[in-house]
Amino acid sequence: MSSFPYRTFAGLFASVAFSAVCQPGLAQRLPAAPDTTRHQNLSEVTVTGAATHFAAPVDGTTLTAGRRNELIKPRDVNANLTQNNVRQVLARIPGLMVWENDGSGQQINIATRGLSPNRSWEFNTRQNGYDMSADAFGYPEAYYNPPMEAVERIQLLRGGAGLQFGPQFGGLLNYELKRGSRDKKVEIETSNTAGSNGLFNSYNAVGGTVGKVNYYAYYRHRQGDGWRPYNQFTVDDLHGNVHVALTERLTLGAEVSYLTDKLQQPGGLTDAQFAQDSRQSTRSRNWLSTPWLIPALTLDYKATERTRLSLKTFGLVASRSSVGFVAGLPAPDTVNRRTRQFAARQVDRDEYRNLGAELRLTEDVDFLGRTHTLATGLRAYRATTTRRQRGTGTTSSDFDLTLTGDGRFTNEFDFTTTNAAAFAELLLHAGTRLSFTPGLRYDYLRNTGSGYLGRAANGTENRIPNQASRRNVLLYGLGTEFQVSPTTNLYANYSRAFRPVLFGDLVPPATSDVIDPNLKDARGYTAEVGYRGNFKSWLRFDVGYFFLNYEDRIGTIRRPVPGGTIGQTQQFRTNLGRTQTHGLEAYAELDLIHSITGNFNLPHLDLFAALSLLDARYGSLPVTTLTGTGPSTQIVESNLEGNYVENAPRQTLRTGLTFAHQGLSITGQFSHVAKAYADASNTETAPTNAQTGVIPAYQVADLSATWKLGRDSRYRLSGGVNNVFDARYFTRRSGGYPGPGILPADGRTWFAGLGLTL
Repeated sequence: MSSFPYRTFAGLFASVAFSAVCQPGLAQRLPAAPDTTRHQNLSEVTVTGAATHFAAPVDGTTLTAGRRNELIKPRDVNANLTQNNVRQVLARIPGLMVWENDGSGQQINIATRGLSPNRSWEFNTRQNGYDMSADAFGYPEAYYNPPMEAVERIQLLRGGAGLQFGPQFGGLLNYELKRGSRDKKVEIETSNTAGSNGLFNSYNAVGGTVGKVNYYAYYRHRQGDGWRPYNQFTVDDLHGNVHVALTERLTLGAEVSYLTDKLQQPGGLTDAQFAQDSRQSTRSRNWLSTPWLIPALTLDYKATERTRLSLKTFGLVASRSSVGFVAGLPAPDTVNRRTRQFAARQVDRDEYRNLGAELRLTEDVDFLGRTHTLATGLRAYRATTTRRQRGTGTTSSDFDLTLTGDGRFTNEFDFTTTNAAAFAELLLHAGTRLSFTPGLRYDYLRNTGSGYLGRAANGTENRIPNQASRRNVLLYGLGTEFQVSPTTNLYANYSRAFRPVLFGDLVPPATSDVIDPNLKDARGYTAEVGYRGNFKSWLRFDVGYFFLNYEDRIGTIRRPVPGGTIGQTQQFRTNLGRTQTHGLEAYAELDLIHSITGNFNLPHLDLFAALSLLDARYGSLPVTTLTGTGPSTQIVESNLEGNYVENAPRQTLRTGLTFAHQGLSITGQFSHVAKAYADASNTETAPTNAQTGVIPAYQVADLSATWKLGRDSRYRLSGGVNNVFDARYFTRRSGGYPGPGILPADGRTWFAGLGLTL
């Protein structure tokens, strides 16, 4: 605790708030030029109220009171939406860790509070309130992400969000897509963007309201060659939603999302290769494809003015297929002089088939002379995964999943997940200013797994024992909020969380590994306290402290074989220990000119800063190393207690400045991310395979602009430069696909586009 730099917080945060460079927040939402008429004054008050960065205490059928939450509207942000650049879009979220190694923008890798960014799997990732990941409990990786041009708002709930949406430590990450215009029968939107390295993006949408039917549909095509060689990508998205208001109280909806992509992955680099030329590539034959289909049916019913009900049923038909040369660095992928061919590539394929339903009910109830809000919900979910690994592919270079030899995979598994859940939370008003939000969540989980891991010399399968586990988990939490003023409040909460054993934990990566039959889910809790709100029409802020305790972290140690000979050892996957993370998170945004002059005829000059000071360490992590060989082998035990958690930089700062006036908005943004480690051992000198070691601190600047023209701003010119000063940095060391090794972030790139709304 004593090593945490609390004293630097106030000075650093205050200084960046006035030296920053940012995205448009308040500027695009405050009135441009009010005069002395009454009409102008009323308009100003209304627009200012809509500019809030925080959700209402009751947001639809979700309770957010007493919890840290953020709402981001991509349309209000000057950013590279074309490539889903979350470093820019989500810059106002303090402590956001981003793996910036996918130039296509298709795979979003983010986390907060020292958790792993790997395909956002520590979050409960959703679209329009329903699941979109491969398997929320067995394989929670988000290969699909909607295009930012189609997103109305991004909802991030941390801490106690687990009680309403799932048990994840990270909380909820929900992308809410646009709906059709409510005052037009037909509205057409098109946006076409070009950029560096052959980038082309075309987003085309149509929507509107005809009678009682609201509809919206889009098609997006994006392609490019990538910043590095052998990094080309092609992405196509389709989505449509229709909502029919059968009565004033009952609305039925249907929607479907479909993604197909083909991504070439240039592989990782060693430290020496990165220092020599971070733009080079070591792999020219690695490909990934993830066709993704998500259908959903929805029902929204307002039984009375006090009772609201929502039902969502959803499914998933998807796959993940990869082919590539995956040997570790520094092994080259070159033509064999004898055969005059490349080595055969490895083929891996997953198939996902999921079905789920979630019913949510919100009821206003009277008790002790006050009105309170009760939120309850039920969930049923089943997911199946068919996994095929280590097939021998062709020696070609294109995207070809053909198997050679006997046409069989080395590993084959079938997994299922069954989940039933119920939750209840009560927003209890203890007075005009004070409220409490106690909550409970019950989850029933059943996982099964069967298959084989490799084959013997005679061709027989090395079948693993069938895996089956059941658990009944009860989570609880309590939040509280105190209204300090009409526009500011203090909040605090505590909530339990857990992470179930994943499929990758049940299946050993090698035939010699042994799985602990008593392997347990990781469990823990999050606690936080903060102060947030708005001051007048030109300042909003959220400053808080949190503590995250992560127990029973799963890992692998080497141990003697029970009953074996002297020196005989085995890899044993079991629960190792805990991590503890605490830190300060602060966000502020200031409309500088108007805060001084109060004259809204003047241009806007908005400044923002989002700062995180983090201390994430292992409380206890036993490890072993081997010395000697054969019978003289000895196991040396140690403990990594006090080591820093991997991928958890101690400081993250994103600041920015926006100038906006009469339709023109120009944003500059600066990001600083401190040093982090790629492994729990905190390796300082990277090995030759570059899979572990330091991730150095880096700084990157971005510049974006938007110019809205014509009646109702129907024409839009946009453009920008990412990584203005061409910084060479990386955010990830990969132990396997899509590496292995260092995965460089993109250098300087540009984009420019033209949009039209009719």
